[in-house]
Amino acid sequence: MAVKKRQKALSSGRPPISKKNLEGGSLSAKATRNIIRTHHRLHKEHAAALKRGDKTLAAHLEDAIEGNGGLKVYQAASKQGQSKSRGGDSSKILVNWLQHNGIIKSNIRVQKDSKEPKKAPYRLLEVGALSSENEISKFPDIIKVTRIDLNSQGPGITQQDFMKRPLPEAPEEFFDIVSLSLVLNYVPDPAQRGEMLKRITQFLRAQEQLQSPSQAHNIFPALFFVLPLPCVANSRYLDENKLVQIMGNLGFTLRERKNTAKLCNYLFTLSGKGNRFKSKKEMIGDSRTMNNFCIVID
Repeated sequence: MAVKKRQKALSSGRPPISKKNLEGGSLSAKATRNIIRTHHRLHKEHAAALKRGDKTLAAHLEDAIEGNGGLKVYQAASKQGQSKSRGGDSSKILVNWLQHNGIIKSNIRVQKDSKEPKKAPYRLLEVGALSSENEISKFPDIIKVTRIDLNSQGPGITQQDFMKRPLPEAPEEFFDIVSLSLVLNYVPDPAQRGEMLKRITQFLRAQEQLQSPSQAHNIFPALFFVLPLPCVANSRYLDENKLVQIMGNLGFTLRERKNTAKLCNYLFTLSGKGNRFKSKKEMIGDSRTMNNFCIVID
């Protein structure tokens, strides 16, 4: 009965969603946030139900997820939330950091009339890509971007599950940067989040593979990592110190950080192979208003 009531609230608590709403960009910011939050909550409840072996509840929650629009509507809402009109393109911060570190020369973009663009010296893998026209895409002479997503939103984005992407073997298959912007919080299970972070290290080019010794002092290989601010600022199991510790155990060093009103943005350099230390789900604070976001490293 509780599930039925929740499903009713989902349908009545948000405005009707149509293809025109999503493609035309007319959904309000409040409606967009509601779709995203509901999708995340239902997926967490679904994962918990599967873990308990409650197939009946899991099936009801699958119906609720579809009633909320499913993955396609969630991604369309996320795309609107990160649109330029709402100032949500997180890659702007990455570009600023790359400019600050001398990788991108300030305000230098590819010439549109260039018939033979230069071969980009750096490669970026964007996991969970929503658009092929974000800020980082304006520098193809410097950074070649490979975009993947579970449900491609358009040309230039390969439909692929990162956890099933073949591991790189040849030097040209590794990346100098991996972008993980608002992706890890979508993974419903804490241990699966840890597995994703561990897997990222296997796609980054080792420092000894960098193009020249002069690059040894720079930020590469790097991870651009973005989470909703409450995941770090208001969790019972994770704060920034714990996050930096987890990343350090994986071999990452924090290079840049910036909080906005809703997001926490980090740039980590993979500077070592990690120490294989585990990270358990341990409470570091408790309050009625706190959430349960957590990262577990097994």
